Amino acid sequence: MKNENTSAKPPRDRAAALLALQNLKMARSAHAYVRGATSQFYVWLRESSGHSIPTGPPVWICGDCHVGNLGPVANAAGKIDIEIRDLDQTVIGNPAHDLIRLALSLATAARGSDLPGVTTATMLEEMIIGYRCALARRPRPGADLGPKPESVRVIMRQAMQRTWRHLAEERLEDVKPTIPLGKRFWPLSASEKKEVQRIFALPDIRKLVTSVKARRDDARVEVLDAAYWRKGCSSLGRLRFAVLVGVGKASKNDDFCLFDIKEAVAAAAPGSASSRMPRDNAKRVVQGALQLSPYLGERMKAARFLKRSVFVRELMPQDLKLEIDQLTREEAVNAARFLAGVVGAAHARQMDASSRRAWRSALARNRSKRFDAPSWLWSSVVALMASHEAGYLEHCRQYARTARAL
Repeated sequence: MKNENTSAKPPRDRAAALLALQNLKMARSAHAYVRGATSQFYVWLRESSGHSIPTGPPVWICGDCHVGNLGPVANAAGKIDIEIRDLDQTVIGNPAHDLIRLALSLATAARGSDLPGVTTATMLEEMIIGYRCALARRPRPGADLGPKPESVRVIMRQAMQRTWRHLAEERLEDVKPTIPLGKRFWPLSASEKKEVQRIFALPDIRKLVTSVKARRDDARVEVLDAAYWRKGCSSLGRLRFAVLVGVGKASKNDDFCLFDIKEAVAAAAPGSASSRMPRDNAKRVVQGALQLSPYLGERMKAARFLKRSVFVRELMPQDLKLEIDQLTREEAVNAARFLAGVVGAAHARQMDASSRRAWRSALARNRSKRFDAPSWLWSSVVALMASHEAGYLEHCRQYARTARAL
């Protein structure tokens, strides 16, 4: 497998380079393929087992609820909690879809860790237990969801110790107030540079900048540097910019901040026909974030960038991705229960008491005496695992043929 090109790409060369990189990332492992194949997930779901999946109360769902989209998130005051951290696919839809997507992700991680199928079955049981426990009440943001698995405790400790220097060294590879062009950051066109300046002069965006860490409302906000950001997997090819901003005199580390401008496109996740969502995709993403991940949602705003819908958010040093690539049996089971509880809490906050009771009861149906996970969840994951394995192998075959032709 060829190494990715590490040079900065001018705007005219972005599309081809990003497509090649996306294909490479998805060929690296079955788990990476599942994470990058959101639209295929919903095709598979429809064709495989859509008729047997229960319909829960229509609430905002993540729409792409795999393990990598959960992790520590800080609010504007710096308080940290585990939340859903990527809401590109959020819609008002069926909460069962988030459960299946999370179950598929965990099952794929278990297979990648060479754990037996019995462990996968136990994980799904623990998922339902953790999710149903979260539905027992209407939890507040930051509420205790029970014992955290070791992988979550480790990353929470890391998040609490992180500062701007950690964020700069990780994202920018330096602590100087510039964005270094190269493998991850590419130059902007003249029109893109002008548009970045325009966006950060908007009152809503200025207010977003000063709202974090109790910055002065009248503080000077200055764009110090900006670049195209080659980041993600399924989102590669969309507009994505890193913007380094100085606040006030910008002489101390706390006066620098890093913003992410990301294009919002139509969601692949099916929305509820009876619910109304914002037509603008960025406003949809921000609204979903406010409902599902309040800590993250309060740090986001929708905007327009060269006539495209984008959302703007400040990246905090405490924001980390939860990586679960190698699992022991105990860690897999504990992670399944806890992470399903995080998703359940995000759903439960949007439901009244009667809706929560009804949905809990629905999740308790279709269970055998010896297996606590409902049959629809197990059959969905089995069918999707088979479909994704075939899709992954075909992707690898096509990638190998293309690589040999270059």
